[in-house]
Amino acid sequence: MNKPEFPVWYAMRATYRRELDAKELLDKASIGCFIPMHYRICVKGKQKKREFVPVIHNLIFVYAKPSEIQRVKKDIPYLQYMMDSREGTKIVVPEEQMRRFIAVAGTYDDQLLYFKPEELNLAKGTRVRICGGDFEGQEGIFLKVKGARDRRVVVLIQGVIAVAMATISPDLIEVLPDEKPLKRSRPKHAEEQ
Repeated sequence: MNKPEFPVWYAMRATYRRELDAKELLDKASIGCFIPMHYRICVKGKQKKREFVPVIHNLIFVYAKPSEIQRVKKDIPYLQYMMDSREGTKIVVPEEQMRRFIAVAGTYDDQLLYFKPEELNLAKGTRVRICGGDFEGQEGIFLKVKGARDRRVVVLIQGVIAVAMATISPDLIEVLPDEKPLKRSRPKHAEEQ
């Protein structure tokens, strides 16, 4: 008897900057996906133009059951799993972590800063929850980041990407009790393939 499958968030790559093509095909197949996007000023000729582009080319998060993603990958050969180099396994993002990331990155705020996880020293930060404003209820690590004058709350997808929120007033930040350090955890229902 087959085990029941549950959808999970996979961190994936769409090679040769085809993440938007992959998103279009996944949307047609009714498979959930998310690409972190932002606005960027581009100069073409003598004109400046504001474009809506991926934050990191080739990166796409896909929400699907393991059998669904295998079926779709046959039609989208340039869609590849991101692998954890230490464990040699597919990167599966816990649902709660992905929900927080989408809640922040999905605002497309011009003041968001994106980092590779290795660019941040999360051990120097403090776990916090935001108690008001646009990001109310979001949790992350409060620390000083490169490119910002003040400390910011960072939401991380371990081993993939981190986003630092816009400046938040200190009176809207609640310090959370110490927990074990952040590490990638697999959802209880994730199936190995």
